[in-house]
Amino acid sequence: MPALPLDELQLTERDPKTGKLRTLPALCFGFLQHPEIKADRSFVLYRPPPVVRDPASVEEFLERAKFIADDLNWLLALPHDKFWCQVIFDETLQKCLDSYLCYAPRKFDELLDCHPEVDDVQKCLHRSVFLTFLRMSTHKESKDHFITPSVFGEIIYNNFLFDIPKILDLCVLFGKGNGLLLQKMIENIFTQQPSYFSDLDETLPTVLQVFNNILHKCGLQCGGASAEPQKLEEKVNVTPGNMPLQELKDIVLYLCDTCTTLWAFLDVFPMACQTFQKHEFCYRLASFYELAIPELESAIKKRHYEDNSVFADLWRRISHSRKKMIEAFHILINQVCLQPILESSCENIQPFIEEFLQIFTSVLQERRFLRDYDELFPVEDDVSLLQQASSTLDETRTAYILQAVESAWEGVDRKKAQVIKDPTPPAASNGASVIGESTVEDVEELGAAYVSEDECAGAAAAPVVKVSGVELDSLISQVKDLLPDLGEGFILACLEEYSYNAEQVINNILEDKLVPYLDKLDRTMQRQLKPDPTPLVTSRYNVFQNDEFDVFSRDSVDVSRIQKGKRREKDTTRSLLNDKRLIAEQRERYRQYSMIVEEIPVQQGEAQLYKEDYEDEYDDTYDGNQVGANDADSDDELISRRPFTIPQVLRPKGQEEGQEEEEEDEEEEEEEAEKERTKDHFVQDPAVLRERAEARRLAYLTRKGHKHDSSAVVGNVKGHGQNRETVQERRKKEANKSTRANHNRRVMADRKRNKGMIPS
Repeated sequence: MPALPLDELQLTERDPKTGKLRTLPALCFGFLQHPEIKADRSFVLYRPPPVVRDPASVEEFLERAKFIADDLNWLLALPHDKFWCQVIFDETLQKCLDSYLCYAPRKFDELLDCHPEVDDVQKCLHRSVFLTFLRMSTHKESKDHFITPSVFGEIIYNNFLFDIPKILDLCVLFGKGNGLLLQKMIENIFTQQPSYFSDLDETLPTVLQVFNNILHKCGLQCGGASAEPQKLEEKVNVTPGNMPLQELKDIVLYLCDTCTTLWAFLDVFPMACQTFQKHEFCYRLASFYELAIPELESAIKKRHYEDNSVFADLWRRISHSRKKMIEAFHILINQVCLQPILESSCENIQPFIEEFLQIFTSVLQERRFLRDYDELFPVEDDVSLLQQASSTLDETRTAYILQAVESAWEGVDRKKAQVIKDPTPPAASNGASVIGESTVEDVEELGAAYVSEDECAGAAAAPVVKVSGVELDSLISQVKDLLPDLGEGFILACLEEYSYNAEQVINNILEDKLVPYLDKLDRTMQRQLKPDPTPLVTSRYNVFQNDEFDVFSRDSVDVSRIQKGKRREKDTTRSLLNDKRLIAEQRERYRQYSMIVEEIPVQQGEAQLYKEDYEDEYDDTYDGNQVGANDADSDDELISRRPFTIPQVLRPKGQEEGQEEEEEDEEEEEEEAEKERTKDHFVQDPAVLRERAEARRLAYLTRKGHKHDSSAVVGNVKGHGQNRETVQERRKKEANKSTRANHNRRVMADRKRNKGMIPS
């Protein structure tokens, strides 16, 4: 016979009053309560361990913790049905568990000089509480002992066995070392009762209000849609720098607890990331980080402390808060955007890519947050993942995001993300003792917060460029402001040892964790200025360095190439006329032409060139040609140049005057025509222009073969009748007269005005 679930199981027992048998449900819930089924046991409330080693306080804590541990062990040993009846109906049990969740020390809390026996009892109690919640979140313990899932969801929800604040505390208390079990617990709770998702959605505005409260306490104005306008009469007088020390400690502790709890919950239960993002949690977290963290850090560093352990504890907590906020943001990005991209097909990833780009676009103005996030989780890697997953990625938006990340690093040395843990736990005097199942690991994780201000990266990168000049003076003054009794020489030695990290130097000096050789130095040692080994001449840099006239880089210089004074660019006319060098060169050549030699002395051996025998024979080769007969300088030169004219004396009377007048008229006409051709007409005669234009038009029409005959339009004399051709031409002219002549005056007037012919 199959086993029935606990909510359907019926138990038969004898009534102690009447002695009759009766049947009762194994699990009584709702309004049916049976005191005889629930054991009468009272659970005491939990109190945190004593801060100081007081024997009375230690004894009280040990006694109370042993009572609670024994009661929880008794509860865990109960059968399945009685366990659930006790859990549902015992109010003292729920108050005991709630008190432990509220007051149990977190991993970042401090315990000063804790007693060893207190540690042991606290560990046992811690384990019993976790096992109790683990059994309460399990609806099926075995094949015979289980509860119907739907009924289980109603039981834990209606009886408030679990709620969102309890789940958050469970994550922060038991997440370290029990992550897998805790993840199965919370997933089972949310799966069997989906109403917890709506409760989480209603809880998130309260979580965001926590950030606004911190900003309000610090005198900072929060941004976003939920920001309230500041009243005119309200004056902000309280800032992190001038508030009381105790109030500053409370704010830092409150911030550390909130950030660690949120990170632990998201780390254990990533399915809640979608609900967080519905409230734009990424943008609100980045905005709060940008406003609050720099102000709180500045206030912690600038405040004067009587006890250095207070400064160390505050700095550790604010650094721890920074890291958890960055990691929470990364979990949201990974679960909302990146993880679905890796698990989905190429067709379904576009909404997740758009969500990623939208989130980072909204936080680009938060430069400090963007720089710290990129230091621990490089944005370039996430963008590279998107580029590999999608071929349609908007390169313009991704380039804009990467450029904004690079601009956030301007003026800041970029460090490589590398987590370095300090294996030595902090000293007890500084209050750094953590309890839990993995105490040493927790101390190692949180001890790294002492290393530097940039705890998000853990520590600076190994290779560090040497700092000098104004930047080195700034680092020395930064350390000296907090520790004015130290000498600049000692501070410089510490900076050189710790890679010029001022925060790490301050922390190690306060914690007395300096390396041995620094511990032996005189702390009042002054800084000795080292002479610059590089002379000024060799260290100079300009555009004329190492050229041919640089006397600092070469021993010899060509002096002939040095021009003293203004260089003569061009020769003047006077200088050219006074330059007689060409005449002197030509004089010798022409002097040789003036020497005439009648007889040339012949040297011996040159007889073959000059024959000694002269042959005086007449050469008549050109006797038959009239050489020079028709030359220009012959006696007929006047005849060939001028036409023959009859002298006036020999001309007949009458012919002389007529011919002479005709010749004069022809000459005058030729002269006038020549003058007209060569005359420069500034304004030509319009009549002549019209005649030329008409001649050109007629010539053009003649070439085109067009013959215009206007006689048909003119027709016969009035009263004699007109022929058919004249009537047709007149009708055609009447119909088309608007296209030419003077019938389109407005258009022609506009045309003249546009050409500037008519003043407007």
